[in-house]
Amino acid sequence: MKERYITFFRRFWIVLIIAFIVYNCIYPETFSRENIATHIQAYGSYGLAIFFFCHLIRGFVMLPSTALIFAGVFLFPNHLFLVLMLSVIGIVISSMIVYYFADKLGFAKIFDQNTKTSNLVKMKLSGKYGPLFIIFWAFFPFVPTDLICYTAGAMKINPIVFAVSIFIGELILCSVYVYGSAYFI
Repeated sequence: MKERYITFFRRFWIVLIIAFIVYNCIYPETFSRENIATHIQAYGSYGLAIFFFCHLIRGFVMLPSTALIFAGVFLFPNHLFLVLMLSVIGIVISSMIVYYFADKLGFAKIFDQNTKTSNLVKMKLSGKYGPLFIIFWAFFPFVPTDLICYTAGAMKINPIVFAVSIFIGELILCSVYVYGSAYFI
């Protein structure tokens, strides 16, 4: 019975992610900086809390945090350090939730297969330079951080090493986004 619920939840989550990606491709303006800022502004004094909450849930649907960070800079230009900290902490918490759910949903079965690709990924993440690989993955803006979260969770990488690596990579990237975009705004 428990396996049936896990299978249902796994399929539901995959369908949700695919539906969200398709929706984002069809209506990309929905998740633009301006549109996100408008929705967060509607909550008035709760704007920072909503901003943080959005960072917490964005990992479930693989929403890139970039537009959310830019919306935060646009909305709270006098609180850039707070925007940075809320963004990084929200991304790390979201990443850890995805990390733990990846194993619970059975994604580890993907890496149980002895294919050349899965063995290479295992070697990179579990090896001596695994944390650096995670840091650079989190820092590199053209690849989804959530993908490394699913992978690390499925492979049962040390959660503390994973969280610290994600924190460092995202701190660097978010700092560039926050302070770089504030310069232009």
